[in-house]
Amino acid sequence: MLGGGEKLHTLQNYSHGSSILNETSFHDSTTSDSVLNFPVGQDSPIDKEPKPIGRKAAKAKKGNNSSTNTSKNLEELARQSAIRIEIEKKHQENEMAIRAEYVQEREYSHKQHIKKTDWETMVMDTSHMSPETKQFWKLERMDVMRRRLFRDDGPSNTDWLNDQNH
Repeated sequence: MLGGGEKLHTLQNYSHGSSILNETSFHDSTTSDSVLNFPVGQDSPIDKEPKPIGRKAAKAKKGNNSSTNTSKNLEELARQSAIRIEIEKKHQENEMAIRAEYVQEREYSHKQHIKKTDWETMVMDTSHMSPETKQFWKLERMDVMRRRLFRDDGPSNTDWLNDQNH
């Protein structure tokens, strides 16, 4: 074994075809972590890799894990699909609720608009209008009264009144 102060002779130069002996000193520390300080039979600082398993054993191990992993993966996929379907269902329900609320608001707004225009039609001052315009607003008032009488909130349509007058 090499200890402190001993010299090791090594061949250094092979490129020129000649051999040159060179002396290299080792340091005197007895607590060195150098690989050279460990005997061959004892544990060395270099980690030993485990011996690889054979092909047949590797395939058998892979096959056993594969079926277990496959079933676990299928279970996880089914669970995630169920969660996704539930989220989508809730999203659709929310969307339908929002649409229903929007329709109700539109209907309310439409009814308010009709009430407003009906009121404006009924209070229209026709004293300064021409006879044709007065006739138009008279027919519009009749249409408003007809809708109120029959609770028909549809758009104004005075065609039926024109048929009676002709």
